[in-house]
Amino acid sequence: MNTEIFKYTQTFELESGEQLQQLEIGFHTYGRLNKERDNVVWVCHALTANADVFDWWKGFVGTANKFNPEEHFIVCANILGSPYGTTNPLSTNPETGLPYFLTFPQFTIRDIVKAHQLLAAHLGIGNIHILIGGSLGGQQAIEWGIIEPNRIKNLILIATNARHSPWGIAFNESQRLALTADVTFNNHTIEGGQNGLKAARSIALLSYRTYKTYGITQQEEIDSKTDNFKASTYQEYQGQKLVNRFNAYSYWYLTKVMDSHNVGRGRNGVEKALSLIKARTLVIGIKSDVLFPIEEQEYLFRHIPKSAFAELDSFYGHDGFLIETEALTNIITSFFKTDVKGKIIELQRTA
Repeated sequence: MNTEIFKYTQTFELESGEQLQQLEIGFHTYGRLNKERDNVVWVCHALTANADVFDWWKGFVGTANKFNPEEHFIVCANILGSPYGTTNPLSTNPETGLPYFLTFPQFTIRDIVKAHQLLAAHLGIGNIHILIGGSLGGQQAIEWGIIEPNRIKNLILIATNARHSPWGIAFNESQRLALTADVTFNNHTIEGGQNGLKAARSIALLSYRTYKTYGITQQEEIDSKTDNFKASTYQEYQGQKLVNRFNAYSYWYLTKVMDSHNVGRGRNGVEKALSLIKARTLVIGIKSDVLFPIEEQEYLFRHIPKSAFAELDSFYGHDGFLIETEALTNIITSFFKTDVKGKIIELQRTA
């Protein structure tokens, strides 16, 4: 399925006060809006994903899965700054006729949500029955639930937080140091910073997985090796894989976006902001997640009024939300069968 493009021809003002003279948003939709207009499932994607949620969340979203086009009108929009159809640092600056590169204005999670509100209006969507996201996608979903509390009916937040932690920011800064250590990053060419991006992805993987993950999946079968270890070649492969489909400039900006996440900004603090959410909310934490530790999801559960909490026990760490689709399906099915207020859903999967 090809990515559709929504073109917003008016000036788009960012939270910083800076402006984009035009905005394009890449998006996918699946299924149809029903007569009652109450079957919308809006999926917010994570850092380097795209709008084709049927591709990257197989087993959870798709035909014959929990969220399917026979029952739901599923929407996934590419985020601002990402190179999959939405305006980003490699887009042409209408004022210069050249790509923005590092002149692209910095933006925030709130700007991403604002852009998606424009797309929702374009698609004729009123209420959103289910808004769901993991990681950076969860950060978007929380913000939207605060910005339009009456529009979002059910909110599903997976492996995410109310504000990005010093630990998470340090990981992101380490990745940006890798990007800028590549001298080609400042050359302002389409291929700029590719070696830096490869190194940045390698750093990121260490936060997405765990000691146990690598111990199981990258363990050597013989004791005689002194070089060319599985773990080494895995890092190289995954780094190159991202280079082949992404760009260093989008990555630099999107890590900055994640750092900016703080629902308490301008709202008298984080707890006050979370109290504004009216949606029936499910918060899912992953026990082995080192990037978004489960304490962050427990915090969301304690401070979002109508919320339930579930723990996913997976050896995959943060990436578990993309892999443990059967467990997620079971948890979410239980969520829709229970009174959520202050409820801990006793459904876990032990890997």
